[in-house]
Amino acid sequence: MHEDGHIGAIEWAFAGRALPGQRVSGDRSIVLDAGGGSALFAVLDGLGHGNAAADAADRAAQVLSENRAEPLDVLMVMCHRAMSDTRGAAVSLALFDSADRLTWLGVGNVDSRVIAAGPVRPTVRAAALLTGGIVGYLLPPNLQTQTVVVRPGDLLLMSTDGIVSDFVDSIDLAKPTAEITAGILTEHAKDTDDALVLAARHRGHSPGEALI
Repeated sequence: MHEDGHIGAIEWAFAGRALPGQRVSGDRSIVLDAGGGSALFAVLDGLGHGNAAADAADRAAQVLSENRAEPLDVLMVMCHRAMSDTRGAAVSLALFDSADRLTWLGVGNVDSRVIAAGPVRPTVRAAALLTGGIVGYLLPPNLQTQTVVVRPGDLLLMSTDGIVSDFVDSIDLAKPTAEITAGILTEHAKDTDDALVLAARHRGHSPGEALI
């Protein structure tokens, strides 16, 4: 599964596949226009794989789609309640706002990193601090969002644990996000799990575009 597009100044793409031999993936990516120049991205990893994992992720996806304007910590609690009778999932949320800020929140092992061009190779400029737990089963009592300033060209990468995490050096930031995600999936997906990677890049504002 592959998809790409734009929301305002953000170019995005995701690529994913089910565990080899399975027809259904429990990994989901969510891309939503949150209004006011904001874009909400989420990557969900249903516990395990197969239909039960997919059901958990689908519950969270519906909550996010119907409540996209809510704060990230509120969305996490709502996802937790909606998945209370499922296996649960790892959930990472990221919101680009109109003031060139990225706010993120993660429970479980979905990595979120901001990648920027370095002197020799791409570098990790910021990484979300993940909190242990399983959304739908065990939610941490204190959900703390983090906010970082993003610059034109910065690339947000969110990946499930079906992707080997040491892929940063191999990224060609000159490529479109669709090619970046497809390459990461092809070269770094594990054969033992569902796998998904989402990329979102700040392309900069058009001349004369006002920041809210």
